[in-house]
Order: sequence, then structure tokens, then C-alpha cells
Amino acid sequence: MPETILQTQAMIAGMAPRLDTQLWRFVTVTPDKAPELLGAAIGTFREDEGVTAIVPAELADEAGLGGPDFARITLMVHSDLEGVGLTAAVSTALADAGIACNMVAAFHHDHAFVPAAHSKRAMTVLKILQDSADL
Repeated sequence: MPETILQTQAMIAGMAPRLDTQLWRFVTVTPDKAPELLGAAIGTFREDEGVTAIVPAELADEAGLGGPDFARITLMVHSDLEGVGLTAAVSTALADAGIACNMVAAFHHDHAFVPAAHSKRAMTVLKILQDSADL
């Protein structure tokens, strides 16, 4: 397993954003839809109001669950879970460009979910951010 990166500028310099071709949708999981949705979910989160799942947009359509579609951009750097500043830098750069961003941290990588219509522009913003890292 690669060593995790903790230093902020090193995380930014090494983030190597990668755009997923799959479109995703955030949905609320109801008991009747749980088996099909949870089996295909890339991520879930339990809140007081219920369970949210991030599922393929196509599956959400089949289940009759509307909503906006998101593109997933994976930051390929293996950032340390205790690292400070990577998600703040990413979300700030995207916000400054007028692009909404929903960050999800996982063990190996961080993932930015951005509105599908803005995915290519978001990739440009993140590559500029990466190139500007001060090592």
C-alpha cells in the first residue's frame, strides 16, 4: 500500500484528479428500494432523517428517483485521513469558479461530486490548482 501524504501542498500537488465516466445521483433510500439501491451504491450515509445513497443515475431513473446528476472526480493522491487542507482547497477553488461540490472522503482517496454539466470545467479548475501547489 502506498504511503499516505499528510502535508497540504504535497496533497494538492499530487492530487491527479480523475473524472469518472459514470453519472451519479444522491437519493434517499426507502425500505422498498433498499435492496436494489444499496447493492449498487458507491457510498451511503445514515442521517437522522434516513439513509442517503450515491447510486448510478441510470439506476435512480429506473427506480423513479429524480434529482440532479453528478460527476465524480477522484483525487488520486493517497491523502492521510488526518491531513488538513486538501478538501478545503478543492472546494474553495471550485466555489470560486461557481461550481458546487460535494466532497466524500474514503480510506484511499477523496472524491468531489460536481454537477455533471460542469465536470469538464471542474477538471480544468482542479488541474490549475494542482499546478499552483507550492512545494
